[in-house]
Amino acid sequence: MSNPAPNRIDYIDWLRGFAVVGMFEVHCYDAWLGGAARQSSFFRWTQLSGSVPAPLFIFLSGITFALITGSMRRKGASANKIFLRTFRRGAEILALGLLFRIQEFALGQPWAPRTDLARVDVLNLIGVTIMAMSLACWLVRSRTANALLAAAIAGGISMLTPLIWTTAKPTWLPWYLESYFNGVHYFGVPQPWLFPIFPWSAFAFAGLAMGFFLFGEWASKYQARALGLIGLGGIGAFFLSEFFDSNRLKLYSAYDYWHTSPSFFLARLGIVMGVIAAGYAWCRWGLGGVGFSPLKQLGQTSLLVYWVHIEFVYGRFTIMTQQAQSIGSATAGLIVIFLAMLALSIVRTKTKGRSAEILAWIRRLPQAASGD
Repeated sequence: MSNPAPNRIDYIDWLRGFAVVGMFEVHCYDAWLGGAARQSSFFRWTQLSGSVPAPLFIFLSGITFALITGSMRRKGASANKIFLRTFRRGAEILALGLLFRIQEFALGQPWAPRTDLARVDVLNLIGVTIMAMSLACWLVRSRTANALLAAAIAGGISMLTPLIWTTAKPTWLPWYLESYFNGVHYFGVPQPWLFPIFPWSAFAFAGLAMGFFLFGEWASKYQARALGLIGLGGIGAFFLSEFFDSNRLKLYSAYDYWHTSPSFFLARLGIVMGVIAAGYAWCRWGLGGVGFSPLKQLGQTSLLVYWVHIEFVYGRFTIMTQQAQSIGSATAGLIVIFLAMLALSIVRTKTKGRSAEILAWIRRLPQAASGD
């Protein structure tokens, strides 16, 4: 999610915050809207908009990975050192994903089933994918080769997804491991609400390829032109997806545009590329670069606010009754979640690196209370 980058890049933070807010919106309306509001076109549009924040979030993890590895290379770090550091970071995020599932299971008692412990969520996906990107960047050492390999892997994952979900399912694996590939969970068929490697990790590898381009010598020197090319490439990818989808030649026996189709992956990739170009323009020439930016702030602590907001939207501490709200009340709840997570993010950045000072202050409280 939010890997520690050597230097913060404003528009990357803003985009990460934009993705987080998009997930707030999707989760809040999905969790809280009920009755006629849940059958409304408003609800359907909020869920359709949810096809962008998650791919953007995962895509940005690839861009950040390219930033980190590129910085380490410039500082003279060996390929083995880069691999070990990034692989360990991926393992840490995977461990956090597993810990998150344990937390949700414990707080969900006595209703949460044990199978929830093995649910493949976005943190699990990003952790596994970062480890895979570490290996890919270790296998080839030059920036150009890294970018080409990452793009090829992204394309390969996208093309294989329809097969991994249907005729080539790895059913020989236990369901909790198979779920990492196609999201079957324990249902025996892939579940579109999970985050398996196929197709979701393709967005991270596509982000990795773009990251190596963005932080290359030419793009770093002519950043606006590079982002403009990315925006144009996004438009091209979107229309290319329309062409492929309408083409009579079908490569797969089962065609599911909204879940496994490479055409849908290409369409979402095009939208993500366009959002990234627009985010850069907003932060450089628009209001995104003026004064305090809530989205930049949230982007700096994206892992924390993602983790915490889930419990207050879907979990035991939900601030509103599930699937019982009108559009107005759910929107009010969304505003509360946004402001609360923004406050949490600010507190986190203000206290980061001051744990010893804060601990000493806490230890002095009893003395102050007793008048000593």
